[in-house]
Amino acid sequence: MFIKRLAIAFCVISAMCFNTFSSCKKPKVTPTPVDTTTVQPQVDPALANTIGFFMDDWEAKNFTTPTSFTNIAAPTASGVTVTIDRSNVITKIPRSIAGNNSNIWMTQIVTEADLMDYITALHPHIIRFPGGSISDVFFWNAQANTPPADAPSQLIAANGTSSAAGFWYGKNTASWTFSVDNYYNMLQQTGNQGMITINYGYARYGTGTNPVAAAAHLAADWVRYDNGRTKYWEIGNENFGDWEAGYRIDVANNKDGQPEYLSGAVYGQHFKVFADSMKKAAQQIGKTIYIGAVTSESAPLSWWTTTAKNWNSGLFANAGNTPDYYIVHNYYTDYQTNATVDHILGTPQTVTQTMMDYVKQSISNVGLTQKPVVLNEWNITSSGSKQQVSHINGMHAVMVLGEALKNKFGMTSRWDMANGWSNGDDHGMFNIGDEPDGVPKWNARPAFYHMYFFQKYLGDRLVSSTSTSADIVSYASSFSSGETAVALLNKGTDSKSVEIGFKNFKKGSRFYWYTLTGGDDNGDFSRKTFVNGSGPAYASGGPANYKTITPNSALTTEGVRVIVPARSSVFVVVAK
Repeated sequence: MFIKRLAIAFCVISAMCFNTFSSCKKPKVTPTPVDTTTVQPQVDPALANTIGFFMDDWEAKNFTTPTSFTNIAAPTASGVTVTIDRSNVITKIPRSIAGNNSNIWMTQIVTEADLMDYITALHPHIIRFPGGSISDVFFWNAQANTPPADAPSQLIAANGTSSAAGFWYGKNTASWTFSVDNYYNMLQQTGNQGMITINYGYARYGTGTNPVAAAAHLAADWVRYDNGRTKYWEIGNENFGDWEAGYRIDVANNKDGQPEYLSGAVYGQHFKVFADSMKKAAQQIGKTIYIGAVTSESAPLSWWTTTAKNWNSGLFANAGNTPDYYIVHNYYTDYQTNATVDHILGTPQTVTQTMMDYVKQSISNVGLTQKPVVLNEWNITSSGSKQQVSHINGMHAVMVLGEALKNKFGMTSRWDMANGWSNGDDHGMFNIGDEPDGVPKWNARPAFYHMYFFQKYLGDRLVSSTSTSADIVSYASSFSSGETAVALLNKGTDSKSVEIGFKNFKKGSRFYWYTLTGGDDNGDFSRKTFVNGSGPAYASGGPANYKTITPNSALTTEGVRVIVPARSSVFVVVAK
């Protein structure tokens, strides 16, 4: 009986199995879609000679995938498309692209923990010293109020009037200034390198029998003292300008027959003397240095002085190929005008390209070798509405860096870390201690946050990107670890939904982004920057916890889309 029941049960089970699987021997499985995107490998272009040796310390960058993030629903529709071709490499990105300027009135900052932390986090890579025009009245190895015996007590201004020389001294340890040794200390603390501007003015106003040799010897002594800590040097600052010490000299006190007014030709002749002395000093200590020459950045204008109009032609004819690189400065907006947002944000794209094109063409016209070009002072000079300390100037800073990369500058250095409030007409990235409204000393201004997050989400290669909207400016890059990044800046007054499309890239499952917006204070020129909605505790600046703010994130399955608010910066990384 048991066997009979077992047999019946077996038959029932067999029938059930047969009925279940009779139509198909294997269960149906929906196949996982295969990404059939064709990816052409990246091919690096030839190294641009306008970058040159500034690429020597290039490093691959690997993106660290966030372990925590804030899930945000990406917009379902887009009005603007930005297309990135990851295989179209414009240039590898030199580490020197986002440098900064220190100066010798920013105090002995090495004990200022907050500032040291900001500089370390920002990591400009190169920090210039001792400043702009002060460089031409700076004696690096002199004690306070102890100039060389052949330095005159009075200097001649462009209009012929005389006034106290007002020299500055590298061994002055007073609290209000910044000594040479503390400059080196700051670089060591923050992990950055230097760029040093030599006192060229001394070669003009010096009263000794051979002022050029004396000034060149002083420069060479600094090279020896530096002992290889600094690779990049420049001779003078904006010496074509009638505001610089040495532009006009008292010929009665000059003993080597120099003309009353400086010219590019005289500077070019003197440059070779400086370069020879400094290079020999470097060889003696077994170090390699590069020396840059002051260069005019644009075609002459009718109101310029004769010196300025003929600067480049005289420099190139007399210095020849001696300079290792060429230096330009640019403050982008019209001098001290109350410029609008549209004017300010309209300058980086046009001005940066025009500047590089002019310098390259000027060098080509005289048959000289193209050399690296650096923009080691830049900012805006707009004034009257606190433009210089605004969120808008932070956006402008990102655009300058992006355009400098596109135009293949070897290095840029923003002017400057700390300056003076002057009712908001302050180039300083940090409050030197005189900003009103209870803002603490060394509080970071909006430009800091924009440059910090731009670099955080910037890869090691700039790749091509195009936008369907004139309001949305994009700068795309790739990481060696495989991710693709893009900075999106909305110059317009309306929020935009932006879809990011790709060529030659298989996107991963997620993308991450930070959104930087201004506040509702001070009209168009907010002194505040908010990062993913987190803002400052004070009347200006950004969030104190900027390092630990989690990125926003969304899945890529429905497309890579972000909202770019009016007049904001958004920094995106898409996983591989």
